[in-house]
Amino acid sequence: MKKTHVFLASLGVLAVTAIVIVALIMANKNNNEDRFSVTGSGTVYAKADIANLEIGLKSGVKKTALEASNESSKKMSAIIETVKSLGVEEKDIKTSGYSLSPSYNWTNARGQELIGYEVNQNISLKIRDLGKIGEIISKTTEKGANQIGGVNFTIDDEYELRNQARELAIEKAKEKAMLIAEQSGMKLGEVKSVYENDNRSITPVAYSNAKMMDMAGGVSEEIVIQEIQSGQNEIRVEVTLVYEVK
Repeated sequence: MKKTHVFLASLGVLAVTAIVIVALIMANKNNNEDRFSVTGSGTVYAKADIANLEIGLKSGVKKTALEASNESSKKMSAIIETVKSLGVEEKDIKTSGYSLSPSYNWTNARGQELIGYEVNQNISLKIRDLGKIGEIISKTTEKGANQIGGVNFTIDDEYELRNQARELAIEKAKEKAMLIAEQSGMKLGEVKSVYENDNRSITPVAYSNAKMMDMAGGVSEEIVIQEIQSGQNEIRVEVTLVYEVK
């Protein structure tokens, strides 16, 4: 008899649990059916005030690792001092790459043969005076830089600009929601949630190998500096509004 009571009680608990689960599923389904989402984007434009630039040098093949390392260190020190003299602060100069590697030559007679070592060294610059970009490229190549990376322009503080773009995005999303509701006969309630999609944009400018040095260390061609235009950066914010449907 006791076993029968226990069995019936277990069935009762399972039945109640099943009812609760079904009720939760139906409630969640109804909640999802009573929601309407719409996306809007806002864009503002502003002139860039920061230029990021990669400057590096490749030592060329030297007989020993020490010779390659010493030559690279001397040239890079001269490059950094030149950059500082042109107004770039020490906090805006960062080593972004350094490699010392063996160099080999292959011949049918001897196979792979070690011929020396070479160094690749790079620094990243944050240039706040955009009028100095051309001069920095010119002066650093005179000091031995032979690898100039792509320039990209950014805005140092985008906070207020992003706030403006977000406000525009929300306005556009609301306008779209009202228009769709009017066209479809749907009645909208309150905004239940807001999602922001972060779309950051920078303006890249290709500028590579401004001056190349030959293997003997001489200058093969003098650089001709052109004025580099920073243009405007686009700050774009996309938001999704989720409305309650009455």
